[in-house]
Amino acid sequence: MVSKKIKEKLSLLPKQPGCYQMKNIQGEIIYVGKAKNLFNRVHSYFSGSHDAKTQRLVADIDDFEYIVVSSEIESLLLEINLIKKYEPRYNIMLKDDKSYPYIKLTSETYPRLIITRKVSRRSGKYFGPYPNVTAANETKRLLDRLYPLRKCHTMPNRVCLYYHIGQCLAPCVNEIPKETYREMAEDITRFLNGGYQDVKLRLNEEMMQASDQLNFEKAKELRDQIRSIETLMEKQKVIFNDLDDRDVFGYAYDKGWMCVQVFFMRQGKLIERGASMFPFYQEPEEDFLTFIGQFYSRQNHIKPKEVLIPNNVDQQLVGQMLETAVLQPQRGRKKELVQMAIKNAQIALKEKFALIERDEKRTVGAVEQLGEALDMPAPRRIETFDNSNIQGADPVSAMVVFEDGRPKKSDYRKYRVKTVEGPDDYATMKEVIRRRYSRLLREGAVLPDLILIDGGKGQLSAAIDVLENEFGLYIPVCGLVKDDKHRTSQLVIGEQSQPVPLARNSQAFYLLQRIQDEVHRFAITFHRQVRNKAMIHSVLDDIPGVGKQRKQALLRKFGSVKKIREASSENLMEAGLPQKIAETVKKYLDNPT
Repeated sequence: MVSKKIKEKLSLLPKQPGCYQMKNIQGEIIYVGKAKNLFNRVHSYFSGSHDAKTQRLVADIDDFEYIVVSSEIESLLLEINLIKKYEPRYNIMLKDDKSYPYIKLTSETYPRLIITRKVSRRSGKYFGPYPNVTAANETKRLLDRLYPLRKCHTMPNRVCLYYHIGQCLAPCVNEIPKETYREMAEDITRFLNGGYQDVKLRLNEEMMQASDQLNFEKAKELRDQIRSIETLMEKQKVIFNDLDDRDVFGYAYDKGWMCVQVFFMRQGKLIERGASMFPFYQEPEEDFLTFIGQFYSRQNHIKPKEVLIPNNVDQQLVGQMLETAVLQPQRGRKKELVQMAIKNAQIALKEKFALIERDEKRTVGAVEQLGEALDMPAPRRIETFDNSNIQGADPVSAMVVFEDGRPKKSDYRKYRVKTVEGPDDYATMKEVIRRRYSRLLREGAVLPDLILIDGGKGQLSAAIDVLENEFGLYIPVCGLVKDDKHRTSQLVIGEQSQPVPLARNSQAFYLLQRIQDEVHRFAITFHRQVRNKAMIHSVLDDIPGVGKQRKQALLRKFGSVKKIREASSENLMEAGLPQKIAETVKKYLDNPT
């Protein structure tokens, strides 16, 4: 049911182009979209029937804002910038994309060949992109064997291993003519631009000469290099003789999901393809436009000479956005390439749709099922806590976060217990809950929809006591109870630890198992790290003014704490300690209590 606040704002929407931002009850921007007509587009979310994923989006909307612009291209560019800024939850396709690597020939005095995902035209030449990073690495390794460019980032003062294996000329110690590097750079450029056949012919001649001279080891090495070139480069067949760079886009959609395929053509050859699959909430053509904009702005791709797109997309709008030649071919090989991209998108969508539906069922579907069992809205954000110690030693706690049924590892947190002595799980839970939610309230951060405690009634009551009596927070809190085999057995809620009716074969129960296993793994791993660090603790760590570097300097000089204890203040100063620190160390080691 649409709230009164939203109904009033809907009536005031202008019939102009712009961007809208959907917000949840906590004021967080969860979706950004664009529209030619804001009135019609935003109204459409709150009227008529929708598929399940759009219903979930609408159910999360508590408010919205909008920005009016003067043209459709402005709304498209603004949408891209807003998504980049806020990374809304429901704009999945635009925040999960990845950048592709390039092979870069630097413009330094002594150039290097590197793999990079960052593009800056002023610092060298770029070749690619390579959606298959393995292909990029193999090509670079081949070129490293063929052309002995320097490998080090900073010039050293002596030769390195690469010099000894013949993959560097060592300009750090040798006077190498700049002409030598210029020629190698030209050869590499020619090679990566499709002129590898010349390199093959040269290597073949050298191989025959080595064979005639009975230098079979050299001949074998050259033969292997020729085979590497054939394996890596001859898979790429020339499609266009103009040797231009092109990106070819095609897309398909079904049941609220879209697949976009892009074919990368470099120097007239189809070198690789990339595929992205994601849910969409606007008209498919509009979300495809947004995808292209994000593709080039977020992934930092070098724009090719031409971009080929399907006929049902606004060609003029794409051209304005990309500021490069955008074509919608009507016949010939370019048309066939676009159709091939569309066909591949259709096949990929069909093949993976069952997997996507299964993933939705075990993640978002499981969250909705859990909400129904707890008689509450679907808990989109779940925070889970677990304590770990051995008989009270080195007590720690850990928290993991799941959003929409998936782990959000960037929000995981580790806690060293500060105020509790001995094995007191209840006091530990109180301290950690207090530290976590006092900080969230202080920073005005997003609060979870559900809190899970890996433990029984005591830990559950401790968490609820802090949340309600200290902070006035009434967030649902549940406990994850384990059986005698340390497996998830039951979900309980509230201070009375009332069992939640949840079928053990349900997706919600499987989600709880994954959450409990993850928080236990995270807590145990952290506890081992703390325990191992404590085991190698040195008395030097307790001395004021002695940090890691001074500790290492003392141990290098004297070899052991015993020898350091026997040294005089003057001896300690010889290890690089200032006089006051040396006197402090001497005094502390003589009277450690």
